Amino acid sequence: MSQIEIRSSVELPSRREPVTLITEDGLNLVAELALPETVAPTATLVMLHPLPTAGGFMDSHIYRKAANRLPALADLAVFRFNTRGTESPQGKSEGTFDGGVAERLDVISAVNYVHSRNLPNVYLVGWSFGTELALKYGPDLDVLGAILLSPPLHRTTNAELLRWNLVEKKLVALIPEHDDYLKPAEAAQKFIQLDSIELINVDQAKHLWVGESATKRVLDEIVKVVNPGKYPLPEYF
Repeated sequence: MSQIEIRSSVELPSRREPVTLITEDGLNLVAELALPETVAPTATLVMLHPLPTAGGFMDSHIYRKAANRLPALADLAVFRFNTRGTESPQGKSEGTFDGGVAERLDVISAVNYVHSRNLPNVYLVGWSFGTELALKYGPDLDVLGAILLSPPLHRTTNAELLRWNLVEKKLVALIPEHDDYLKPAEAAQKFIQLDSIELINVDQAKHLWVGESATKRVLDEIVKVVNPGKYPLPEYF
């Protein structure tokens, strides 16, 4: 049997389910759950997308590729959704963008949904604006931790950061060398007050993680945290 080279937009086998999330304030959010095809997932990723007013949504390329690859390669459940007012090729969620404030209800709804499906070992994965949601609300949620991709730290207050010192949750941040907002040296200073964050500086990378090498590095680091027995990811399937 010929092998599939894992590149670009290849979609590996999985079970994909469209989902409608209903928030506490009555909004319908567009979502999708991707599950391993033949085995139970070992961990669950709740994906919090980049800034919708700058083109971020649940189908942003790293998240689309995570859903396309990680159920098959790492036995992970991948749950993506559009926050309120966000539109992507999957559809548009009801409501209006609120700068990360009312989006708290969207994140709560997503975490509650994966628990309602009895999915195991839930982690938040935030990218850019999504890292703000993870940092602001993660300490209060039933998750094992959060993985941050390109955190800008524009909306998270110092008090919200310090709350991570009060909980026993994993916190890992991938900092691109050439990030547009928070480069490694500045990130080290911003996060120095956190007791247990793991900062991973990624050489040559940029905020948007463009290119297959950047994609593979991000997905590898996610898998290393949530299902280390599947790290590193293979190049063929």
